[in-house]
Amino acid sequence: MSSKKKKIDAEVAHVEPSPEIDVEELEGVGRVTGAKLKERGYYTVRDVAFASSKELAEVIGNEERAQQIIDMARKMLGLYSFISALEVYEKRKRVRRIPTGVRSLDELLGGGIETRAVTEIVGEFGSGKTQLCHQLTVMVQLPEDRGGLGARAIYIDTENTFRPERVMQIARARGLDPDQALQNILYAKAYSSDHQMVLVEQTKSVIKQQNIALLVVDSVIAHFRSEFPGRENLAERQQKLNKHVADLLRLADAYDVAVVITNQVMAQPDVFFGNPLRPAGGNILAHGATYRLWLRKSKENIRIAKIFDSPHHPEGEVSFRITEEGLVD
Repeated sequence: MSSKKKKIDAEVAHVEPSPEIDVEELEGVGRVTGAKLKERGYYTVRDVAFASSKELAEVIGNEERAQQIIDMARKMLGLYSFISALEVYEKRKRVRRIPTGVRSLDELLGGGIETRAVTEIVGEFGSGKTQLCHQLTVMVQLPEDRGGLGARAIYIDTENTFRPERVMQIARARGLDPDQALQNILYAKAYSSDHQMVLVEQTKSVIKQQNIALLVVDSVIAHFRSEFPGRENLAERQQKLNKHVADLLRLADAYDVAVVITNQVMAQPDVFFGNPLRPAGGNILAHGATYRLWLRKSKENIRIAKIFDSPHHPEGEVSFRITEEGLVD
């Protein structure tokens, strides 16, 4: 390895999140404050560094002190340093990808579903959104020599559509033990938007302990749509949804996990030409998701997947089939 390459790796390592440092190691955070922070899900310096002063102030009671603690955490992790675009490129090369199990879809996505990003899967009912999520929870478990990450998944279910029987079918087809595949998926059912947000907060401690590389929220919008009906509640809904999506983005980046959210569609009655369907959630989800994938039905069991928003992928679409063994080319 060249000296230049070693230097770049060293500098990139400096700005990468440090090994798990207990929050009580921060200057000014004693045992009492540390206990309060841990009770609310801030276990490590990294948890504090990615928080906002308003969030932390709700725990310790003082926004100025909260900002001081956050500043110290960010300095400890080197988050206030600027780096070159070349270093960003070197860092990007370490991003992991979870294969979808569909070769053409993996090629469209540049290798699969990325960690440190939020991937939104949009589509009508029956388009294959949940099917793809089930398959990803299996594919992430494959050993690295078979393209997987050898890791586990968390599945937050808001529409009661998770089926362990389907996971077992896909696991058998991929050569995994079905019971072990289920054991490697941590499941929670969200009963409200508040409950959904709390579950996401609680994943921070689980990710560290359980080797989690994938978080699925299926679907991200269902509770928000049912709890905030009508235009008079739209502003409140979008503000709350915005915080939820921001939490998911921070989680993905801070813990090097792939976050996959499914989204419903809504019809626009004033559209007379073209597709009247639009993703629900408006601009909040449109700006919040890193990658956006649209699934639609075709004839028989064929589905079509299209990338319609990405920082670097060109727009394109591929087809796949839903079978008893899962999603295949």
